[in-house]
Amino acid sequence: MGDYVASLNDIRLTDAGQVGGKGANLGEMVAANLPVPPGFVILRSTYETAVADGPHGPEIDSLHAEALRSAVAADDAGRAQLDLLCSRMRDLVHETRLDGAIEEAIVNGYHRLGDRVRVAVRSSAVGEDSADASFAGMNLSRTNIRGDAELLDAVRQCWASLFTPRVLTYRARRGMDRRPEMAVVVQQMVTVRCAGVAFTADPTTGRRDRVVIDAARGQGEVVVSGAVEPDTYVFAADGPTLTESRRGAQSFAIFADEDGDRRVDLPDDESHRPVLTTDEATAVARLALEVQQHYGRPQDVEWAFDDQRLWLVQARPITTLPDETPSAATEETPAAVLLQGLPAAPGRARGAVRILRSPAEGSALRDGEILVAPMTNPDWLPTIARAAALVTDSGGMTCHAAIVARELGIPCIVGARTATTSLHDGQRIVVDAKAGRIRADSPEERAAEAATASAPAATATMPPAAPVTETTGTKIYVNLALPEIAERVADSDVDGVGLLRAETLLTRALGGRHPRAVIAAGDENEFVATLAESLRRIAVAFAPRPVVYRATDLRSNEFRTLTGGEGFEPDERNPMIGYRGCYRYVHEPDVFRLELAALARVREYTPNLHLMIPFVRTRWELAACLELVDASPLSHDRGMHRWIMAEVPSVVHWLPEYVRLGIDGVSIGSNDLTQLILGVDRDSEECAELFDESDPAVLHAIRRIVTSARELGITSSLCGQAPSTRPEFAEHLVAAGITSISVTPDAVRNARRTVAAAERRLLLERCVHGDERRLP
Repeated sequence: MGDYVASLNDIRLTDAGQVGGKGANLGEMVAANLPVPPGFVILRSTYETAVADGPHGPEIDSLHAEALRSAVAADDAGRAQLDLLCSRMRDLVHETRLDGAIEEAIVNGYHRLGDRVRVAVRSSAVGEDSADASFAGMNLSRTNIRGDAELLDAVRQCWASLFTPRVLTYRARRGMDRRPEMAVVVQQMVTVRCAGVAFTADPTTGRRDRVVIDAARGQGEVVVSGAVEPDTYVFAADGPTLTESRRGAQSFAIFADEDGDRRVDLPDDESHRPVLTTDEATAVARLALEVQQHYGRPQDVEWAFDDQRLWLVQARPITTLPDETPSAATEETPAAVLLQGLPAAPGRARGAVRILRSPAEGSALRDGEILVAPMTNPDWLPTIARAAALVTDSGGMTCHAAIVARELGIPCIVGARTATTSLHDGQRIVVDAKAGRIRADSPEERAAEAATASAPAATATMPPAAPVTETTGTKIYVNLALPEIAERVADSDVDGVGLLRAETLLTRALGGRHPRAVIAAGDENEFVATLAESLRRIAVAFAPRPVVYRATDLRSNEFRTLTGGEGFEPDERNPMIGYRGCYRYVHEPDVFRLELAALARVREYTPNLHLMIPFVRTRWELAACLELVDASPLSHDRGMHRWIMAEVPSVVHWLPEYVRLGIDGVSIGSNDLTQLILGVDRDSEECAELFDESDPAVLHAIRRIVTSARELGITSSLCGQAPSTRPEFAEHLVAAGITSISVTPDAVRNARRTVAAAERRLLLERCVHGDERRLP
């Protein structure tokens, strides 16, 4: 790689830290001899040099931290503030001047593709198109770019797209609070006849033996944007063999010509013909399966046909797939169906219709309402996140709005064609997103559903009302941060909340101010009341199951970003192992006392809320911290369990002493523990390959913590995703005798299944080997 650019021929998947997810995937596919158009990547380090470390960098960093706080606010003031902050950050990026070496490297890379060739300029943000976050078209892509000046301007536009309200909202909701960074892909454009997207698993049913293709005439942006309803082809992966197809509705297409992209209205006879022949659709399915075979997991593939051949434009992992479930016949009569569309995100919801025409109308959506729109794009994200379900007139099951709905767990039907004209505000409907049907809701049906929900449990002779879930001896808890989703998550197959993160609740209750500023203003009572209300909502939703609240663990650099924070916080070089957690409570007990007061207020109402103390390093600081608890209104409440986070390796030595001080449980924070055992910054791009939760040294420490907890008679847990995706990791925890595992809500089912399989395997080995292998 050069200092600023790299050819796709020289890039591999391991280079994602410098070229972003999109660039790394393209380079990997070039190496696999797949048909990828030629191009190059403007490296992440170029963005760092020009923007992040440039003259505007410090202001952008400060505004970004403030914008993330506004992004999680649900009120109109928070959204308005976010818009202002994002506009200022984008202006600063556009004002950035490129020095001579950077400009020369970009222009030379462009000229190597040919003489004034047309190129696509596409964002490749670090963390985008990864296995955990798709970003679903949120960052900018520009097509049909020609000439040096136009290219450089498009690059700045891509960089600036890091700072739009929709991107900041997405990052904030996923807890992605690091400084955003971006590489940019520049690829020679092909003369597209038709294009689209292919999934190598059915995104609505989760079936891994299906390939689903969306296709449209012209450039593929009309598919991912939801601007048209594409043709859909479904293949059995074995073959592949076409099993069904559905004609879409496309009245226009986007084509490139000498003067740029142009919209072309399609005549009726052309718009009603299939986009692909059977042979062409089969070729797309084969190509998508080749990509899946290379990566070893389901893929979301962008493709395009020119007049001569099929091209592979992009591929990324599918970030969310529902559990595979057999389709079942729907019991309602055809007369009950108001509209039929494409199932895009599974689930079922009932509520009142709210028809909105643009994201600017989002504030009109009320809790429990179903959002109905002509189409959606990522600008709608804040509104979609508050909807009970989503219905659109156009779009395909692989458009980015559908992907976002799946990630948010919101039922979604797209391509309903006349939803905005056939339905009306306030009309009560049922959205059956698995079947793609919208039905009229009725008082009789609501009464019948309520009666079913309140009926006594079925006897052994009656069929179960829902699929039987796995039974595990190991408790499966969830990690949670927002009260808005508590009721929905509490309805799932979980045993409680193993990690209720304080940070979002705390910053909301503080109103974005530094806690010392709140105390100085005399607003402690308001803070306690606001925090207590959020905690009460979550605790009540899960009662009587336990909810373990981890007290605030903001680091000094994060506290500094709060209003007034610079006047109170030290400027630490390494805040990750600095002034935080338990040690901070001991030296500045003011805020901790207020958190304890909020807990005490909630426990008077519901006693299932418990306390966890983070980042405990030594015995003396824990003893001093527990003295603060004993001096609080919780002093005589021994029904409240006192947990500690096991993040610092010293816990292996000190755990017996911690138990003698009155600790009831220990929860392993695998990220921090791995970081401190291996000496690897968990956020480092350069050292990412060294960060491994399953390293033998880390596994040894985890086993010692869990074993000690068993011997000392306290409960043990682990907060992390690895047990839900890695059977060997789950088996290690179960074999050690861990009592619970806590994962994000979307990973609960996988975690339950993986843990159940690990328990069965260990029980089987015990039966086979007898006393040779003693199960904990």
